[in-house]
Amino acid sequence: MTTASHRLELSPLSWVEHVPGWLPGADRVLERLLCELPWGQQVLHLYGRKVAQPRLTALCGRSMDPASRYRRPNPEMPWTPTAAMVRDAVARSVPDWEPNGLIANRYRDGADSISWHADDEPALGPRPLVVSVSLGARRTFRLRPRDGGPTTLLELEHGDLLVMRGETQREFVHAINKSARPTGPRLSLTYRRYDDPAGD
Repeated sequence: MTTASHRLELSPLSWVEHVPGWLPGADRVLERLLCELPWGQQVLHLYGRKVAQPRLTALCGRSMDPASRYRRPNPEMPWTPTAAMVRDAVARSVPDWEPNGLIANRYRDGADSISWHADDEPALGPRPLVVSVSLGARRTFRLRPRDGGPTTLLELEHGDLLVMRGETQREFVHAINKSARPTGPRLSLTYRRYDDPAGD
């Protein structure tokens, strides 16, 4: 990581690294990704009802394995030029790690959110390293222990980089809650390393 990174210890085995203003030219990157990525809204089946996710999503590269307990396999998708450019910048900033998949979340306003979860599907390996690049409006990123405890808050701004390391995905869950205050659109680019090709 660069010398500008801030390390936050969550537990003896889990930590995150936050690099404010990591991405140069973030305004232009945001504009391009809004046009390039194949945005769509997934529909979930919950308790016999169809519920639209409160955000838009797009995929590049590999995705989760069909054997995942989440049961949402996706085919491998081509990388757009801008998503690949950011991917390569991430690979240069995180030594000895090269992402091969992207899940992009588009929060259209403060009403969009993502509930508590961990990026812990089996295809990511036993200790997943997950990198997120934030673009657009500031939103509050929340982390809390799976077995209960205080919530850690991080304010993620335009162009910030966040790296979740160690046992973070096993010990903690994270979320972006709805915002009570008016807020503009935000993109979260979550880069991952899948051990096996999607669909195998």
